[in-house]
Amino acid sequence: MTLAFRASRPGVWVLRDSDRSTRLQLIEDFGQRLREAVARVIVGKDAVVELLAVALLCEGHVLIEDVPGLGKTTLAKVVARCLDCSFSRIQFTPDLLPSDVTGIFYFDQKASEFVFRAGPIHASIVLADEVNRATPRTQSSLLEAMEERQVTVEGQTMRLPRPFMVLATQNPIELEGTFPLPEAQLDRFLLRLALGYPSAVEEVAILRRFQTASPLDDVQPVASSQQIMDLCKATREVYVSDAIAEYVVALTQATRDHDTIELGASPRASMALCRSAQALAGLRGRDYVVPDDVKRLVGPVLGHRLILRHQGRLHGAATERTLAAIVEATRAPVEPLPELSRGRPTPT
Repeated sequence: MTLAFRASRPGVWVLRDSDRSTRLQLIEDFGQRLREAVARVIVGKDAVVELLAVALLCEGHVLIEDVPGLGKTTLAKVVARCLDCSFSRIQFTPDLLPSDVTGIFYFDQKASEFVFRAGPIHASIVLADEVNRATPRTQSSLLEAMEERQVTVEGQTMRLPRPFMVLATQNPIELEGTFPLPEAQLDRFLLRLALGYPSAVEEVAILRRFQTASPLDDVQPVASSQQIMDLCKATREVYVSDAIAEYVVALTQATRDHDTIELGASPRASMALCRSAQALAGLRGRDYVVPDDVKRLVGPVLGHRLILRHQGRLHGAATERTLAAIVEATRAPVEPLPELSRGRPTPT
């Protein structure tokens, strides 16, 4: 079982029967291909693309939160085009109904029966644009889909395609006409990301790149649905030592006991942090997790799951700074790595 992949068309590979080390190598290759493809459109956001790749390998959902005009929607669209999967976009507005998202049964007079018309949620990659502009009733229609990868309409449950990923965007500045996402729905997002403003050099590069035509039209897929699912399965084989698992739990426990945090991270957050660290390790060419993998993901995984106390907000204790203080105060494992065969301890 040594044959790993072959080229099927430019930018696309086919995963064949392979051993564990080869499958893990393909994780790193996938991350590199995705970064290169996105970089043809998005300038200077390699760190954000790496985190999006983490979410893909975990089949997690991502909330992209930043001010208008920074390319949130463009980033989501280019990532969707990099995957040879079905894609749909939902523009959330106050008058959007749950049935507009999930689909409806309508009566077909010609066939004399009720027929289901699938909504845009029935796609592998779903862009939920300006998700906080919809009413809580409509927002809640995403809960079952995001958590259980299925929707229920008129008592009938339908499975969603795999992989399934929601890329949601929202503007944190403008509050008029918006409905803040409830904690239950925020907890469904694996990561929360922010793009930030580009540097002067990057902004000049953006002007040049979009001067004549949109480079989005030239993006080619780098993986198919089945390939993504194979990589997700391979990601779960990345080794997590007991020391790393205890470190993850220590970090989440610290959020529950911190003076300025009213609502700390849940066990679901612990699982998300551990799972994300496995994906990040694979993308960085390792099949074992190290403390730096966990530290890198503390902010994106835990930041949107915490609620600060009123006193902490008054003293300017931002969530990012609070989490940075927790990471600094929590002792990371420093034990020497065992004898590794691609990351796993060799049997004695």
